[in-house]
Amino acid sequence: MLDNLFRGLFDTDMTAVITVWEFVLCVGASLVIGILIAGSYMYRAKYTKSFVVTLALLPAVVCVVIMMVNGNVGTGVAVAGAFSLVRFRSAPGTAKEIGVLFLAMGAGLIAGMGYILYAFMFAVILCGCNMLYTRLDFGAHKRTLLYRTLRITIPEDLDYTEVFEDILREYTDSCELTAVKTTNLGSLFRLTYDLRLKDAGKEKEMIDKLRCRNGNLEISVSRQETVCAEL
Repeated sequence: MLDNLFRGLFDTDMTAVITVWEFVLCVGASLVIGILIAGSYMYRAKYTKSFVVTLALLPAVVCVVIMMVNGNVGTGVAVAGAFSLVRFRSAPGTAKEIGVLFLAMGAGLIAGMGYILYAFMFAVILCGCNMLYTRLDFGAHKRTLLYRTLRITIPEDLDYTEVFEDILREYTDSCELTAVKTTNLGSLFRLTYDLRLKDAGKEKEMIDKLRCRNGNLEISVSRQETVCAEL
């Protein structure tokens, strides 16, 4: 009697019907897997509450969608088309965020097909690898500190084309002037350089010499936002 209440209006005798207990088991397992994935993502990572909650719920959502498709090719194509129209986030995520989203969707897909233990194994193995790689700083670029962005403010009457060339050549392996901007109603210029330092320990020494050239106006040095392209 209970199973009949959950039958679809368009189900036939040829349609494989998911029982209530199968549905509860798959969704419950997906929620547990989602919490596991979200917890592993929070390990030594910056995150927002909304993203972590989404990670915890995403496997269950995918699981339910796969169970409802249940071998129907037409419904599967329609679901794929609907998902392609939905933009998941307003801003593109990092490579790590994209990877963990695929992890959550993959675990939900496996659970939705009924392979509960495989879904747990998949989630545990990949979450463990994720935490291990994070712990070991796998793929970290040891020379990242050498890549810097230098911003120098100079008076408008100072010719900036070669005034800093000798200093930058002394302390950097490469330097490139990437932007020139007027400021303070045109009375000042702000120059932006991308640098690769020879020695990160001599950064202050370089700044002190630059201050003598720019009239002790503002100078800032920061890490380059993107050393190489990410996903």
